[in-house]
Amino acid sequence: MKNTRIRTLILLALSALILSVPRQIGCAAEQKIRPAGVAGGFYPADAKELTQMIDGLLAKNTVPQVQGPLVAMICPHAGYMFTGPVAAACYAQLKGRRYSRVIVLAPSHYVNFQFSSIYDGDAYATPLGNVPVDAEFRAKLAKLSSNIKISDQGHVQVGENAEHALEVQLPWLQRTLGEFKLVPIIMGNQDYGQERALGRALAKALLAETPESRANTLIVVSSDLSHYHTYDYANNVDHQTLQAIEEWDYLSLSRNFALWERGTQTWEACGGGLIVAAMIAAERLGATHAQILKYANSGDATADKTRVVGYGAVAITRAGPEEVKKSADFSLTGNEKGALMKIARTAVETAVRERKMYLVGAIELPRLAEARGAFVTLKEHGELRGCIGYITPMKSLAETVRDVATYAALEDSRFTPVTTQELPLLEYEISVLSPLRRVLEIKEIKVGKHGLIMKQGDIEGLLLPQVPVEEHWDRDTFIQQTCLKAGLPRDAWKDDDTDIFMFTALVFGEHSATLGSAIDPPPAPNRKQLPSPLGLNSPQP
Repeated sequence: MKNTRIRTLILLALSALILSVPRQIGCAAEQKIRPAGVAGGFYPADAKELTQMIDGLLAKNTVPQVQGPLVAMICPHAGYMFTGPVAAACYAQLKGRRYSRVIVLAPSHYVNFQFSSIYDGDAYATPLGNVPVDAEFRAKLAKLSSNIKISDQGHVQVGENAEHALEVQLPWLQRTLGEFKLVPIIMGNQDYGQERALGRALAKALLAETPESRANTLIVVSSDLSHYHTYDYANNVDHQTLQAIEEWDYLSLSRNFALWERGTQTWEACGGGLIVAAMIAAERLGATHAQILKYANSGDATADKTRVVGYGAVAITRAGPEEVKKSADFSLTGNEKGALMKIARTAVETAVRERKMYLVGAIELPRLAEARGAFVTLKEHGELRGCIGYITPMKSLAETVRDVATYAALEDSRFTPVTTQELPLLEYEISVLSPLRRVLEIKEIKVGKHGLIMKQGDIEGLLLPQVPVEEHWDRDTFIQQTCLKAGLPRDAWKDDDTDIFMFTALVFGEHSATLGSAIDPPPAPNRKQLPSPLGLNSPQP
């Protein structure tokens, strides 16, 4: 009897053990793992070959490590055979650093959706093994914005197309960091609202954690630059994009990327929205120092320079004051000012007499080749005759002055087009704008030095630097009036959804010395100011 009872207990114990095993096996089988979709194409599918390739590229890197805590990086995502040296410049930065969590931000190449998608599975797979998803951080992040969803949108394969932008970063991370948890985010539609929502949510989620946890988190942006231009054109436009990143002008970046998405020839980056989101997050985490590590394009790898793709490597750090290169106020020499004046006058005369756009030709002065926003003001007998400008830098300064001078003469809707008879009577004034930077503290705003942009969603208003001086406003009134200019309540600047951006201006005329700020011309009498039919930024009264 006793033996029977013992056998019964043993059988029950074995049954329980057997029943428990399938549940454990079933649990493992139910894990959702995103398979490697581009192994064997964008990078080697064999683990040993992949390891040797990455280690070899890292060994050949000559870009020195940046100083200060590394908060984010921008890395290319094309095939390793094209991007290897540029990507290595990024990932060599991780030598001697330790991160237990990496947030990878990538664009969607094959499907469009109106949110940022955090992968809803358990891991991403590569030939080097599985990278587990940080489910806890994923859940916290998704709660912070309706623009962020836990989903497989953008992550799963679409027909024969597997999204590569996020995946190609992982083998590099596996070789440089070893084990880490992943937060894989793919953004569908890239616009400023989505970018701001993701950037702010990332910063808020990280700021809610301990300083140690924040320090152990790295943000990686997966983005290539311009696509399918000639080698020289790509070099030029990509360096304009990189310059804006270095100058921390992410509002201009977002605007230019949006124009590119709509087919306008301007700055390009297929992960541009993620660059902006990372800069917004990094700024709120105390990092506003962007350092360009390396640039190349596919022409450097293939020798085919007819149709190239650009690649940039950028490090974003929380650098100390001694490590940040202080940017001096923008200035121009007398020769540079004279060259711009000649371009403005020739552009207007060509447009009025021949009804065509003046061709600037080769730009020999380096400052004139930089991308800058600018206004051109035309006066006749001291009275305003036309004024139009690009607030956002979209082209070289020389081309910008050419454009806005032409539009000021022919397209300012407050006036009839300039006639041939008026050409000898015109007086020219050029205002060159600085990059746009978000105001971090109100005390940064200096009346008479800074112009302001008040932005809330798609609503914004702008006042140039001379306005508060002419109106005898103090700083508070200036801020409130900029809100009103945008059609917002005067205290809208205090809202969490409102951003203030500031800029300075360098103004000069044909026979004048450099002034301290841009002149904001009054509207023409009894004429309603309308936006330019070309969609340009018209002067702000």
